[in-house]
Amino acid sequence: MKRFQLLFLGAFLLLSSSLFAQRDRVDYLPNFDKRKLHFGFYLGLNQNDFKIDYKTSNYANANISVAATSGFNVGLIADLRLHKNINLRFEPGLISNSKTLAFTHINTKQDSIREIGSTYLHIPFVFKFSTDRMDNVRPYVLAGVSYDYNFSSNERNANDNSGGEFRMTKHNFMYEIGIGIDIYLYFFKFSPSIRGVFALNNELKYDNSATSQWTSPVNFLGTRGVFLNFAFE
Repeated sequence: MKRFQLLFLGAFLLLSSSLFAQRDRVDYLPNFDKRKLHFGFYLGLNQNDFKIDYKTSNYANANISVAATSGFNVGLIADLRLHKNINLRFEPGLISNSKTLAFTHINTKQDSIREIGSTYLHIPFVFKFSTDRMDNVRPYVLAGVSYDYNFSSNERNANDNSGGEFRMTKHNFMYEIGIGIDIYLYFFKFSPSIRGVFALNNELKYDNSATSQWTSPVNFLGTRGVFLNFAFE
């Protein structure tokens, strides 16, 4: 539900920003998009949970639910102009969020709940495909891939879930797609965007026991999330 709220907020901000910008017919920063290279930064919110696929045999009763809280994003932008409507963007940043996993097939409360607080170094390379500029507004779509370094993974921890430690892989790869709008203001360009981020690899570090009640039923566990970013360039 929170992820849909974030999507709604992002869509509302994109629409309201576009309508506001169209009210002013003075063209701000008319030569901004002619630059070969420019820089900026972004701030934002995220709502991440996990896509979980289960092994089909012997685990019919396994069920894991995910409760996520909103986190924050902050990072830098390097934008390379490849074509008048295509840019390649490098957007390294930090992402922080937390999740609660409930293993409903485990009866004891102490064993059935795992709290996961995560901080990632997020390194995306994203192609930005823009329309032609319309007054002080320019819509665009995004598509790309990213690498995430999970500072909180516990991958090398000898303890596993039997000792209360839920472990995840440290090195992960994602793909992401999104939409946004450039709004040209007097001193800078403001760009709200909303994007979906999806894991390509299995992020679960399996327990030491092959029959672990926590990890054995899981075939794939990967991040899926929504980012709402506000870029200043």
